[in-house]
Amino acid sequence: MKLAQEPHADPMMDTACDNALAAMARAASLELTPRQILTTDDLSVRLAPGTRVYVPYLPNGHYPDTIAASRHLLANDLVPVPHFPARALASRQQADDWLSQLAEAGVRRLMVIAGDTAKVAGPFADSLALLNADLFAGRPFGLGVAGHPEGHPVADESALRDALRIKRDYAAATGTDMWVVTQFAFEADSFLTWLHENGDTIAPLPVYFGIAGPTSLRTLLSYAALCGVGVSARALIRHPETARLLRSWTPDGLVEALAHYRVEHPLSLFQGLHIFPFGGLKRSTKWLNNLASAGLADNDQRQSGGQ
Repeated sequence: MKLAQEPHADPMMDTACDNALAAMARAASLELTPRQILTTDDLSVRLAPGTRVYVPYLPNGHYPDTIAASRHLLANDLVPVPHFPARALASRQQADDWLSQLAEAGVRRLMVIAGDTAKVAGPFADSLALLNADLFAGRPFGLGVAGHPEGHPVADESALRDALRIKRDYAAATGTDMWVVTQFAFEADSFLTWLHENGDTIAPLPVYFGIAGPTSLRTLLSYAALCGVGVSARALIRHPETARLLRSWTPDGLVEALAHYRVEHPLSLFQGLHIFPFGGLKRSTKWLNNLASAGLADNDQRQSGGQ
């Protein structure tokens, strides 16, 4: 199924796509580890106020670091979205304690995930178990949930679709602000095919597509292997320009196709981008800023007749 369209030779469409791309770049969220957050001195310079920053919980991590990183983001006028990992929770009491500390720190958005730990530490094997335990009732959190355009290493498509339906129904029944953030892929068609096949299950939840920021292809493929993102990785390796791509990966074509889709489908569940800065915060934010400013410059050039 080919869903990402080639750009049209239409100045009005080009301008609309430039505007959409610039808007997506300005509104994109990013994912930064607690260490990156706590050791970066110029976060408020690199990231615009109000930028959503997801804080992953890494294997063998310490949740106090996640809470400290969230406080640091808030102090820099940024919006923390810490992961809340089901499999890492040793008990219901620990879950309540972590949620209370997050709420007291001023956190209002969470990314609810199963977590990457092989061993389940306590009573919660996955994110559905957290929702079923009614942990979030009466608490001030909006909840992000995961989407998997290229599947999941241990769950089949039917199970993944059922999980999204249950989460959507939970949001409707409880009045919870909920959204979907996907794992990253390398081609627009991977995202859009998944969205079309699962849209009825997800609606009305907004969807944010995960994008790997600029980095070396070698680094990108190593993360893809860790994250179970295999289909697009294999396609990328077979790409005729792989020799050039081995030097660097930049998702320009991918985001341009998504901007074009956004213009042609303004009522789509697709609402924006979530950036995985595998090449580092500096490189990803420079790329995003260039996208935003290039869109504005292209518009000015067209309005002046290209002079």
